[in-house]
Amino acid sequence: MLVIYNSKSKQKEIFKPIRANEVTMYVCGITVYDYCHIGHARLMVAFDVINRYLRYCGYKVNYVRNITDIDDKIIKRALENKESMHALTTRFINALTEDMQALGTLTPDSEPKATDYVPQMVTLIETLIAKGLAYVGTTGDVYFDVTQFKNYGKLAHKDLEALEAGSRVAIVEAKKTPLDFVLWKMSKENEPYWPSPWGNGRPGWHTECVVMSSLELGQPFDIHGGGNDLKFPHHENEIAQAEGAYEKPFVNYWMHVGFVEINKEKMSKSLNNFFTIHEVLREWKNEVVRYFLLYGHYRSPMDYSLEALEGAQSALDRLYGALRGLALPTEIIENDVAKAYETRFMEAMDDDFNTPVALSVLFDLVRELNRNKIEEPDNVIALAQMLKKLAAVLGLLTEPVENYFQQDAHSAIAANEIEALIATRRSARAEKNWAKADEVRQQLAQKGVMIEDSDNETTWRYQ
Repeated sequence: MLVIYNSKSKQKEIFKPIRANEVTMYVCGITVYDYCHIGHARLMVAFDVINRYLRYCGYKVNYVRNITDIDDKIIKRALENKESMHALTTRFINALTEDMQALGTLTPDSEPKATDYVPQMVTLIETLIAKGLAYVGTTGDVYFDVTQFKNYGKLAHKDLEALEAGSRVAIVEAKKTPLDFVLWKMSKENEPYWPSPWGNGRPGWHTECVVMSSLELGQPFDIHGGGNDLKFPHHENEIAQAEGAYEKPFVNYWMHVGFVEINKEKMSKSLNNFFTIHEVLREWKNEVVRYFLLYGHYRSPMDYSLEALEGAQSALDRLYGALRGLALPTEIIENDVAKAYETRFMEAMDDDFNTPVALSVLFDLVRELNRNKIEEPDNVIALAQMLKKLAAVLGLLTEPVENYFQQDAHSAIAANEIEALIATRRSARAEKNWAKADEVRQQLAQKGVMIEDSDNETTWRYQ
């Protein structure tokens, strides 16, 4: 029985989809004006695993992740670069796609772009004005009037008075209250614009996700996700617009992913303390980075550090190492010993997608597999197949085993050179020239390559 921590109720709830065996899920994606950083990667990987596990459980999932391709930051960057907004966003959408493919995330069922839905956003704003929930300010911008939506603050678990008291929202003379948020911005010189009843302009950020999610998935839908920083005001403002306009629930389960931190401080571009996915993947294997992102529970903050990545690589080496030398048939071997690990794995994932516990089950399975190689070889294939099956739910162990160990973009020696040296060493061993064989081993070790001999072959990996 799957339970999910619902940010709205602040407790775990039994998951009951709106339609049996189907799940509708929307995740706030990326504003494409720069390369994605590791904080973005955590969000994407977390919901990729949620998507994978729901499908593993037999659900038909409709997973929508939007792209914000119109925004103040985008306009500012395009002007700075002296390029069109379209050229800028296209470049970084392509970079986003490359990053997500490198991290092994499945492509969402739909990736709507904000600029494709502007007419529908105008229609939503017209509805909100007609219902008395929005107004045109003195500058021509359109604002949502939070005082007219009686449930404002229910996701943040604060009433309007408390939110106003703690608000850091800049006071704008055109607004009635500081918490009122913009739905439509009038365009300025050299800015892109769309026509509307209020003049040429562009939609506010909070409006786009309401329109895209509702049109793609209907209202209500099952799961809405995003980073923890989006809970307020972004998601709060989505609820106000959707439920204010359509007078029915917007979302059943709200899920929020914890921050990646550096020295206990949130990783972000505004603080200039971030590492892009591109940068990190130049130094670490793709699956090592993915493992690192799954090692903590998705709701908890996690610290980015060299030690954490080294630990992730060591752990992943152990998982891959358990499969070395095993030829796995395509036919699935059923085995009660292996099945018990699947039960434990699913119990962990059913508890709000608890990947740290799920990973611990995989390591228990590895220990069982290694023990059975010696004591009960009849169980080995079934256990190895189960290891790959469960790891795949987390997007791990997807590489051929020897390929994984032989990946290292920074090694001082290429794979074909290593194979040639191993062939030389094999000939020396056949001639019982042990001094030559040891010399080759030491030569490889100096270049960061470890070799391992078995009865029939020699395998190698970068250290």
